[in-house]
Amino acid sequence: MRWILRGVGGLLALTVLAALALIVIDRFSLPRAPDRAALIARGEAYDVRIRRDEWGVPHILGKTDADAAYGLGFAQSEDDFETLREVLLATRGVLAREKGASAAPTDYVVSLLGVWPTVEAGYPKLPTELRQVLEAYADGVNHYAALHPEAVSPGLLPVTGKDIEAGFVFKQPFFYGLDTELKKITAPAAPPPPPKGSNGLAIAPSRNADGATRLLVNSHQPYTGPVAWYEAVVESGQGWHVAGGFFPGSPFMLHGHNATLGWANTVSKPDLVDVYRLTINPQNKNQYRLDGAWRDFERTPPPCA
Repeated sequence: MRWILRGVGGLLALTVLAALALIVIDRFSLPRAPDRAALIARGEAYDVRIRRDEWGVPHILGKTDADAAYGLGFAQSEDDFETLREVLLATRGVLAREKGASAAPTDYVVSLLGVWPTVEAGYPKLPTELRQVLEAYADGVNHYAALHPEAVSPGLLPVTGKDIEAGFVFKQPFFYGLDTELKKITAPAAPPPPPKGSNGLAIAPSRNADGATRLLVNSHQPYTGPVAWYEAVVESGQGWHVAGGFFPGSPFMLHGHNATLGWANTVSKPDLVDVYRLTINPQNKNQYRLDGAWRDFERTPPPCA
């Protein structure tokens, strides 16, 4: 009996040592943390004013569009850096590093959708003005993070314009219900999700006694988390002036208005998904059949960022 207990104890010790070794290897694989002073100096170069109204909503006034985007990134970080941090880790496909096995499906979907190959190929093709806004927003997040290092996950900094663009590449497919289709494949016996919906009502001037146009938006978003609305007013000397709801990690408004018009977004379900069952090679589980021939599965290395 004593030998059995010693064997079990030794096995547990080896398991703990292996887990610690993996943690150490993971930490050493992370990019070197940037100079905090450099991130702060970069942020201080922007020309922006952040004023909060009586409800705490930030009104951000920048000299240029990039200045305003920087201010929005800093203000969002001030109000909910924890959610913003998790959004960035999820978009990179490394949220499980912090959240454990429960976040593994999210990381898998990032790889499945080819988010980062898409971003790496497409980011240089974006208009210069757009990249300036994305990078300025990232600078706002970096500035706040550099001032509050205790809130920063290892390997998080620096946040880049590519991180912000990747958020759009990652989230967009879920607006037509891709997440539901993936759940049907991976958990076919699970009960269907409850019905969801969104409301958007536009009322013409002829329908109002005061002759005003009104837009009612009710998107049924959660109160917290990565797809909860963040209210802000953003204005720049270059003509950008909007008020409404932003997602954490996004410099662009999705629900709201400017001086002349308002708009809203909702989830729709066009038929964009076809599901096929692959025939696996009985002699080689790493191959599937296509057009009468066995093809090797593509292999993607795990992210190291």
